[in-house]
Amino acid sequence: MIEALRARAGRLAVIGLPYLWLAIFFLLPFAIVLKISMSDPATAQPPYRPVLDIFGGVAHWRDFLLALDFENFETLWSDSLYVHAALSSLRIALVSTGLLLFVGYPIAYAMARAAPGLRPLFVAMVILPFWTSFLIRVYAWIGILKPEGLLNQLLLWLDIIAAPLAILNTPTAVYIGIVYAYLPFMILPLYASLERQDPTLIEAAQDLGAPAWKAFLTITVPLSMPGIVAGALLCFIPIVGEFVVPDLLGGSETLMIGRTLWSEFFSNRDWPLASAVAIVLLIIIVIPIVVYRELEAERWEAAR
Repeated sequence: MIEALRARAGRLAVIGLPYLWLAIFFLLPFAIVLKISMSDPATAQPPYRPVLDIFGGVAHWRDFLLALDFENFETLWSDSLYVHAALSSLRIALVSTGLLLFVGYPIAYAMARAAPGLRPLFVAMVILPFWTSFLIRVYAWIGILKPEGLLNQLLLWLDIIAAPLAILNTPTAVYIGIVYAYLPFMILPLYASLERQDPTLIEAAQDLGAPAWKAFLTITVPLSMPGIVAGALLCFIPIVGEFVVPDLLGGSETLMIGRTLWSEFFSNRDWPLASAVAIVLLIIIVIPIVVYRELEAERWEAAR
């Protein structure tokens, strides 16, 4: 009897601890941000009203709940600034993810087809930029892309251009910075997927008369789809809320929801509206995760 109780307690602990972790570090902060998003700004400390007093009694709880509203979410929907910021963030994230896949897939494929002894070296080279601060690496691109920077000096020296190009503070600079910063997150899942593939499948397809390009499209690409999806999610989700790259490399016209969130919190001191922006950002991020889980569940069910 005691052994059965211990086994049951162990199972409950194994199952319950992850849920407890999620409740403390995800659900509770989310509930706080959601509450602030339904509050009104105030010139006080904290800068929003109403403030919850857990021991305030029934009357306080009633007044507290009646004071909450969805006015900040209505503002987000009615103000074109926030709609444009959300749509711009999605567009930049989608384009950047496509560029990352376009650049990262050949690199990952070359790494997977390299000699086994060289593969650890190539993986180390991919993760080497992580040894340097992300902020410092983005600042380095300012020195590269500015009119008198290294890129323009090189192009002038090669007589490719007659005058310096205006790259910094443009969407082009944002795409360059994002692709550089997130490229390892695309390469590593792709490499893990491609490296596990059996090369004899390609040889068998070619022996049956399939050209190399057709064998690649019909065998290699479909088998690497889990790596493509994982890399796309690892890049797309943080890019949607990216702040550092568009703030340092993008101009005033490069509007993303991360910059809008920062402005509302620290410049306008409008915590309720900023919290509403954060809730919308979270919803945008959760949608691809839910879609990916559903697709993975269908794939596993079909494979059984």
